[in-house]
Amino acid sequence: MAQPKGYTRIQIGLHWLMAVLIVAMFLNEDAIGHAYHSLMRDGSFEQSPLVAAHVFGGIAVLVLVVIRLAIKAKRGAPALPENEPPLLKLAAQGAHLGLYGLMLLVPVAGLMAWFGQMGWAAELHEVMTTLLELLAILHVIGALYQHFYLKTDVLNRMRKPE
Repeated sequence: MAQPKGYTRIQIGLHWLMAVLIVAMFLNEDAIGHAYHSLMRDGSFEQSPLVAAHVFGGIAVLVLVVIRLAIKAKRGAPALPENEPPLLKLAAQGAHLGLYGLMLLVPVAGLMAWFGQMGWAAELHEVMTTLLELLAILHVIGALYQHFYLKTDVLNRMRKPE
């Protein structure tokens, strides 16, 4: 299989849709946190559109990342810039691996915590959420560094389809 030069419109759309969903989940974590603690303490919680949005948003992230991984497995991904230092390539590969792993595991742990009322899964969900936030910030910084400092096409590949 030849390595693609860029991403398809579907890959780009999924990337940005997931970015918006994940940011919304971060902004909405207080509502689900309060509902979860109430559920564990009292066996019930005050139903709220924010709680439902968090639960269904998590399910959507899980489904979308599986679709993204299937497309990536079938199509491949563009190569990192040739002139990029090896350490930077390794960091980029590690960050992407971590992002994909966390985009799979965070929703699974959240679903186990919410539907299975497993306290350990809730704690794991919180820790992994923090790691996902940090990796997402690193991902954005890396893309901006590539674009503005190294002057590569890495950022543009996620803006313009191949």
